[in-house]
Amino acid sequence: MLHVVIMAGGSGTRFWPESRRVYPKQFLKLAGERSLLQGTFDRCLPLVSPEHVWVVTNAVQAEETRKQLPGIPGANVLIEPCARNTAPCIGLAAIQLLHQDPDAVMAVLPADHVIRPPEVFRDALQSASELVAANGSRLVLFGVPPNYPATGFGYIERGDAIDDAQAAWQVASFREKPDRETAEEYLRSGRFYWNCGIFVWRADRILEAIGTHEPEMHQRLQDLAQVIDSPEWDGALAEHFPQMNSISIDYAVLEREQGICVVEAPYEWDDVGSWHAMPRLIGSDDNGNTVIGRHHGIATKGCIVRTTDDHLVATLGLEGCIVVHTADATLVARTDDENAIKKLVELIGDEGDDRFL
Repeated sequence: MLHVVIMAGGSGTRFWPESRRVYPKQFLKLAGERSLLQGTFDRCLPLVSPEHVWVVTNAVQAEETRKQLPGIPGANVLIEPCARNTAPCIGLAAIQLLHQDPDAVMAVLPADHVIRPPEVFRDALQSASELVAANGSRLVLFGVPPNYPATGFGYIERGDAIDDAQAAWQVASFREKPDRETAEEYLRSGRFYWNCGIFVWRADRILEAIGTHEPEMHQRLQDLAQVIDSPEWDGALAEHFPQMNSISIDYAVLEREQGICVVEAPYEWDDVGSWHAMPRLIGSDDNGNTVIGRHHGIATKGCIVRTTDDHLVATLGLEGCIVVHTADATLVARTDDENAIKKLVELIGDEGDDRFL
């Protein structure tokens, strides 16, 4: 049976000051009336029932996760005692799924992406699960056809075709974030996809692969599997999880394993990585400004403004800037340095102003 696992423990620092440690990006309404987390949940229905949706998060964010997703069982919110990247996260979910369903197929989704239209996404998940049903050893990835030479994404190179009807290929190679010239070559070749971090596989198969390439992690996951639903669970989780190698599933398994399959994503995808995504998601006015909330401006061009309807942001002679107003913090930044906000958040913490984080 198909289960959906939503990875939702991120911090979303590039969306500061609206994104905070206890209320990060996935809880924000950035592309509609529902939060990114709720949108991820919504587009999986009715392909899977709420009882077969799982969310992996942390203790600080668990309460808000349950509040935003009241339809899923409380026990389906899995809490990591600390951040250990995606391989331990996926392993933790896999042992829980297998405890309920020995034949579980898991679709792994980040909580903070925007994907449209939802019905096309559901059809794609269904097709990927059929590929796994036909061959249980397959580890299926979704690859997004690039429409510009992005340097901030990892790339997947496709090899021999597996199923022409489903646009599925063997993975020939994984490539790290390239420089501009290399990214342009990838775009011209037509053989490369952006790795969007959406996966489909059998839960027992991914655990087997973790066992092959990360045996210590696998052993700790097996020890945890023995105490699921027992009074020993919390103590065992606190003991074993922090000791697992902090590594992504890409590095831990996918780049080491044979027979990986990539399916071409037929849907529109945006990873919503920073405030720079807002013009793509909601558009811009004739001056190139993207505005959420109340704003008036003169000689203002190419800006991103986020405020509320009861707080006016007024700009004069501003060009190429981000302005974000919240109740206790305001950000004013240039748009041409996407990593600067993350550095600024680190500085705020170093200066002892953690209450703003």
